[in-house]
Amino acid sequence: MPKTYREQKAYKAGIKKGKSLVEEGLPGWYGTFADMMTLLFAFFVLLAAISTIDPVKLQEMADSMGKSIGSKIKKESQAMNLADVKKAVQDMIKKMQEESETGETPVEVTTGPKGVTIGISSDISFASGSAKTKVQIIDILKKIVPTIEKSYFQIAVEGHTDNEKLPEVLREKYPTNWELSSARASAVVRELIQLGVDPIRLEAVGYGEFVPRDRASHELITQKVILKYNITAQQKSRNRRVEITFLAPYYSRASEDKGTDDS
Repeated sequence: MPKTYREQKAYKAGIKKGKSLVEEGLPGWYGTFADMMTLLFAFFVLLAAISTIDPVKLQEMADSMGKSIGSKIKKESQAMNLADVKKAVQDMIKKMQEESETGETPVEVTTGPKGVTIGISSDISFASGSAKTKVQIIDILKKIVPTIEKSYFQIAVEGHTDNEKLPEVLREKYPTNWELSSARASAVVRELIQLGVDPIRLEAVGYGEFVPRDRASHELITQKVILKYNITAQQKSRNRRVEITFLAPYYSRASEDKGTDDS
């Protein structure tokens, strides 16, 4: 501290002048700190998004970026990627709609972390309580086979039902919807093999009523959720389906086998 009166007066004047030059508010480093926290938040949001990323949309985005900069992203092989598969199936469905008298088709295509899924109504594929394929689904399978042959993905065939119990007359053969859905998936696999698809690329699984078609991805499957999506006849009809999925590499049995061999 200044000792003389003059020094004290000068010191106080300097402090007063300094205060007048400083703006009121938070210190300057607060802005940098806030920016850093915002970036960290965005980083963790990105990590969460990547953990459930849709590989089809990712490929479509990559292809779009490649076109926008005037270059084409090089593929590991000449086989179709998941984005190509989705487009081929959409073109197939569009052609089926044009050929249909009503403009409707019992086939839908969806994408997700699992891959590209083709949903086919069981009502046009099998008779009630039966696992014998109808002509309609064989015609659809014939249209799908060329896309399977041009791609390299594992193909999962999944059988699904509504939550109605089977009539007693059928329970000797199919005690529950598990057996019926599994038998239908296996029947489709057999048809694909007869159409020339390599059986090594195929897998069949039955889910019974336990994966409702319109369930939101964030909804955990519970009895309450199953009932929620089996209230109306339309919902039940949508749940009775066969799904053919072009599996993303990390979902396929082939990648699991490779990992086992490497270890």
